[in-house]
Amino acid sequence: MGEPGFLITGDRPGGRSWCLRRIGMNAEWLLLEDGREVTVGRGFGVTYQLVSKICPLMISRNHCVLKQNPEGQWTIMDNKSLNGVWLNRERLEPLKVYSIHKGDHIQLGVPLENKENAEYEYEVTEEDWERIYPCLSPNSDQMMEENKGLRTKRKFSLDELEGSGAEGPSNLKSEISEVSYKPGQLVKSHGRGEVASQPSEYLDPKLTSLETNEKTTESGPPKVTELHHKKQKASNSSASQSSLEIFKVTISRMLKLKTQMKEKQVAVLNMKKQTQKENSKKIVQMEQELQDLESQLCAEQAQQQARVKQLEKTFQEEEQHLQDLEKEEGEEDLKQQLAQALQEHRTLMEELNRSKKDFEAIIQAKNKELEQTKEEKEKVQAQKEEVLSHMNDVLENELQCIICSEYFIEAVTLNCAHSFCSYCINEWMKRKIECPICRKNIESKTRSLVLDNCINKMVDNLSSEVKERRIILIRERKAKRLS
Repeated sequence: MGEPGFLITGDRPGGRSWCLRRIGMNAEWLLLEDGREVTVGRGFGVTYQLVSKICPLMISRNHCVLKQNPEGQWTIMDNKSLNGVWLNRERLEPLKVYSIHKGDHIQLGVPLENKENAEYEYEVTEEDWERIYPCLSPNSDQMMEENKGLRTKRKFSLDELEGSGAEGPSNLKSEISEVSYKPGQLVKSHGRGEVASQPSEYLDPKLTSLETNEKTTESGPPKVTELHHKKQKASNSSASQSSLEIFKVTISRMLKLKTQMKEKQVAVLNMKKQTQKENSKKIVQMEQELQDLESQLCAEQAQQQARVKQLEKTFQEEEQHLQDLEKEEGEEDLKQQLAQALQEHRTLMEELNRSKKDFEAIIQAKNKELEQTKEEKEKVQAQKEEVLSHMNDVLENELQCIICSEYFIEAVTLNCAHSFCSYCINEWMKRKIECPICRKNIESKTRSLVLDNCINKMVDNLSSEVKERRIILIRERKAKRLS
């Protein structure tokens, strides 16, 4: 991914910013800029390009999308990725937007075999810009600009090398030696205020091929500085200067590394020689001890083998003796076992016969009880039917209105002691003011609540058809009365 210090400018104003912090690393953090859609994947055209070193196909070309909703809340969406996006250890549905909050755990892809965690795991956080800036990962636009700058630097360095080569090989060597003085000096990259640490692989092949010549050449004549200033004025290009400075830094680093490697190799060889001398005596002693132990072990093995042979002989003899004894005792044991088995069989048969007789007696008693209960139930049922029939007769004969032939509804008793429905007697009195039964003049009407309550309780025990017909009659009479 590259170091963010060389690709992200530090001219952003102070404040707090949202980002995805890479778990376990102080680098490759993903910045969430306000008002900008952030895309993550391994393909081109995304905001942050993630290329897995372990499994290149773990991250899809356009793996996921992060953006703000109208309320300013950051959201994440799985863009139909192959290995999925996980929010707080739960896999997201493709093309469905989920809100993310501070402290949420985001995982891109799945862990490989024999690994607990995935390669790309992030935590949503909001930090100060000064804290986030050194750890940010470069986005695709910054990577493109950096690549363009490297291409222009290569062109300028080639032109300068070709120009210096035309003057002669001695001038080229002297210029390189002049540039490569002070190997420990830090160099600032063009257009940025930060120290450049570009590896040698980004340089032009013609520049790297001069490394061997630089080692063998000596310092040039005193006119090198003048030639350098003339050439800088003629070219009027800062890119060539920066490329030579980078070349100088890489060469100095390579020389330092080579000297350090040589020193380490010498130290390792010296240590090996010392350890060999010291360990040679110990090795001789150890070999002698090993030989003594081997001889002791061989003697013990021989003794053990002899003991094993003796034990095998005694075991065979005892086994043969036991077999003979078992044959003699086996016949007697079998006879005794057969006699015991026959005795047990007889006792079991006797117990079974006894239990059979007991069960038969119990079954007969239960059958008698069932017959008695059936007779009692039939008697009770007959009594209930008689009571119900008697009630129906009473209701039909005594509790029916003579006018409508229905059970009394809001029963009313006249001065002659005859009872009628309130609605029926009112309708009758519109034509005649006399009792329908005894023909006496109607002087008074009294509401009979006792009859109403009795009829209601008795109707509850009748069929549902009778109940429904009574309810319908009550509703119709109330409607007629109100109209």
